[in-house]
This record gives sequence, C-alpha cells and structure tokens, in this order.
Amino acid sequence: MTKIGISGTGFIATGLYKRLQQDEEFTVSSVLTRRKPEDVVQIETMLLTNDIGKFVASADIIVECSGDVHHGTEVIEEAHRMGLPVVTMNAELQVTTGSYFIKTGYITEAEGDQPGCLAALNENVKAMGFNPIVYGNIKGFLNNNPIKSDMLYWAEKQGFTLDKVVSFTDGTKVQIEQVLTANGLNATIAQSGLIGPKSSNVEEGALILAGHQTGEAPISDFIICPQGPPGVFIAASHEEVQKNALATYKMGEGPYYTIGTSFHLCFFEIVKTLRRVVKGEPPLLTNGSDPLISAAAIAKRKLEPGDFISEGCGSFEVRGEAVKTALQPDHIPIGLIKDAVVKRPVAAGKILNISDLELPHSRALSIWKSLQTASEVR
Repeated sequence: MTKIGISGTGFIATGLYKRLQQDEEFTVSSVLTRRKPEDVVQIETMLLTNDIGKFVASADIIVECSGDVHHGTEVIEEAHRMGLPVVTMNAELQVTTGSYFIKTGYITEAEGDQPGCLAALNENVKAMGFNPIVYGNIKGFLNNNPIKSDMLYWAEKQGFTLDKVVSFTDGTKVQIEQVLTANGLNATIAQSGLIGPKSSNVEEGALILAGHQTGEAPISDFIICPQGPPGVFIAASHEEVQKNALATYKMGEGPYYTIGTSFHLCFFEIVKTLRRVVKGEPPLLTNGSDPLISAAAIAKRKLEPGDFISEGCGSFEVRGEAVKTALQPDHIPIGLIKDAVVKRPVAAGKILNISDLELPHSRALSIWKSLQTASEVR
C-alpha cells in the first residue's frame, strides 16, 4: 500500500485521515501537527508527530492541507528535498509560494476544492472539443467586511475556525481560488477583484461572465447565486458544425454552453489525485512557473502605523483580491501576511504594498521575493 503523510489536523486533514482508513490502496503513515498530540482527539496518537523530518521520512506521498502558507512551505521544501511528490489542498500556499516548487519536485493541487474541480472539469470539457471561455466558481453569499459577532456565530454553528469563516464570507477564499485557476489553466481575470455578478441561476451567471471575455484567454471569475449548487462551471464555445447536435443534447442554442459540476467534496476527492500521482500522470493543477495573477491584500479599514495583523487570510484588517501582477508590482500577497506590523497609514479599500508592512523573516517570504526577482529578470 502507498503510504500517505498528512500535513495538518483540521477539517480537511481529519476528513482525509478517516477516508483513508477505509481505503485498500493507501494507508496513513503519519500526521504532522503543530499541536500537542494529546490535544488532537480524532486521530490516533501513535500517528501524530511534530517532527517534519520524521513525518516526511515515513511517507511515499505528502498531502499538505494545513491551510497555512508558512508552515506548508517548510513542509513541501522538506518533502521535495527527500524526493517525495506533494499533493496540496492549500490554494493559499499555491498562489503564494507554489510556483517555486514546480522546479524542485512534483507538486499538484488536488481535486476536491474548487480549483482542482475546475481543472478536472477542464480536462473533460476540452476532451469533448469545447473551447473554455469562463472558468467559474459558484458562491452563495458575499460580505466584504463582516462583523466579528456574526462570524463567531457562524464559526460555532458550522464547526470551522473563525479565520476560515471570515475568509469564506469576505471573498478572500474565492478570490484566491480563482487566482490559482487563472494561473494554472492559462486564463486571466477581467478586472481586479473579479466581477462576481449576482444571478438567479448558473447558466445566467455564466452568460454574463462570457460577455466580459474579450481577449484570447478565458477568464477566471465567480458568480453569486444563492440558489446555485456548491460546485463549479465552465462556459465554453464549440464548432458551429456541432450546433444542432448540442441542441439535440439539451445544451442550448449557443454560442456559449455551460457545463458544470454540482458539488465539490474536498477530502473525499483527494484520493482521485493520489491515484493520479501513483499512475505517474502529470500534475492536475499548479500555479504555473510564471504566474501573472496574484491575491493582493486590501485594507478593510484604515490601518495606522503600529497596527498588528496576526494573519492575512481571515482577518478583520485585510481581505484578498485578485490582481494582475503587472499592474500591481509592489503589492503584498495576502498569504504572506503573518505577525505583521503596519509601518505607515493605509486607507480603507487600498491595496497594501510590501513597503507598508514590517514582516518577520520566513522561508515563504524569501521564496516569494526570489520569484519576484526571477520574474523581473524574465
């Protein structure tokens, strides 16, 4: 059996651990946690470790799903140093340091979260001869600046950590997901912050977004559709000669056709990507070796010198927004913000630049700076 090392002990990691307990192809070799093993109640204590070296040494494949950019970066670097392939369910990491790891070893985002589901759907759509126009994410609700009391209520109700609920609600997560989708599927964005139109159904929203695709590259975006399924969709064109056949198959009259997946099942679907790795197939989705889109940090309120931001994603100080790097070369990716101190005033709604914050040294920060330098050279 193939030995899987799981990095993380949150909702995704715990779910994957339980899923693999019932699998005949894979077994869990160890689970990496930063907590005290005795505090992790849903995973066998004997499998838990705080030692990255021991964790990596026991596995054939690493699954990085800690949700932490800085910790995950260190895990992947050690895994690649040992020659191990890495599967991630960590879009935040992918859009921050993921491109660096393309040249150091095997890395792929997993099917299950929206970017991976879009990548898998893209393979299917293209195999049928469709030409993607829009890579779309379906979101039911959005509030760019939610209040803490509301978020505490939903965190307790849904069983997620506060920062995760905030990032789901304020749009940070969907923006990051569509950044990864754009970079990985050779797409672009129509505007900073994406369009995110409201629609009564997926087909309507897909057509609205298709109308914003003006260049050669497809666009990556999302719709707000409270009645829509928790899935993804692709709006695509096809050859004119197939118009009647597609109408016969109830796909509509064209010129754009909407093909979707009505679910994304996160850790349940990671196993499909693990099988992909075992078969020696290429990565499902990466952030690309020269990404053109990034997830910038936007101030939710006026920030003053001395303000402390413990985490970027899921905070009440900043949120993430998709931007074209060429238009915002000095931006700070939201995934890099950790234990940061504001150095100068930043108005609400403004993009934070790297010079606006004092950031502690980290491997993730060093890698991101190296990626910026390499991009400037190219």
